[in-house]
Amino acid sequence: MPAKKILMLTGEFTEEYEIYVYQQAMEAVGHTVHVVCPDKKAGDLIKTSLHDFEGDQTYTEKLGHYALINKTFADAEKQLDQYDAVYCAGGRGPEYIRTDKRVQAMVRHFYEARKPIFTICHGVQILIAVDGVVRGKKVGALTACEPEVTLAGGTYIDLSPTEAYVDGTMVSAKGWTALAAFIRECLNVLGTEIRHG
Repeated sequence: MPAKKILMLTGEFTEEYEIYVYQQAMEAVGHTVHVVCPDKKAGDLIKTSLHDFEGDQTYTEKLGHYALINKTFADAEKQLDQYDAVYCAGGRGPEYIRTDKRVQAMVRHFYEARKPIFTICHGVQILIAVDGVVRGKKVGALTACEPEVTLAGGTYIDLSPTEAYVDGTMVSAKGWTALAAFIRECLNVLGTEIRHG
């Protein structure tokens, strides 16, 4: 199976684990992951966030580390045909990059081309900003996103913190604690086989 190219959409304060763990796992099996952020160039850094549940009514947010942007946003925008899938990482970033018309156009490309779409945590907010993408789909996400999924015509799936859900070529999960299952299902959708021998 040929290696795949995955476009990862991020913004400042995207969830750190959902960048690092996902990128490293995909690259470990030979895929290429281009991490992009609106108006950032290859070599730029973005701040990340760390979300955790510590007994409060909602998650807490802490400053993470810096993540490296390895592809210039404008270049990726012109080369969407080269990508096999798009991944919307969660955290704080989706809240504001979803309003960027260029990001919306990128998502629309993958949706109309029927290419795999991967989303975790708040990443679904990016998909919801593009009419039709979640309509008729069963989607997992952070519980706080349930009303948005429903209003966009999707069916919210209340997954456990370690589960992922597959609807066609869309893979979704509640948050970073599900990264193992999420990555496994993304690899399945991409046609990646890992054999132990």
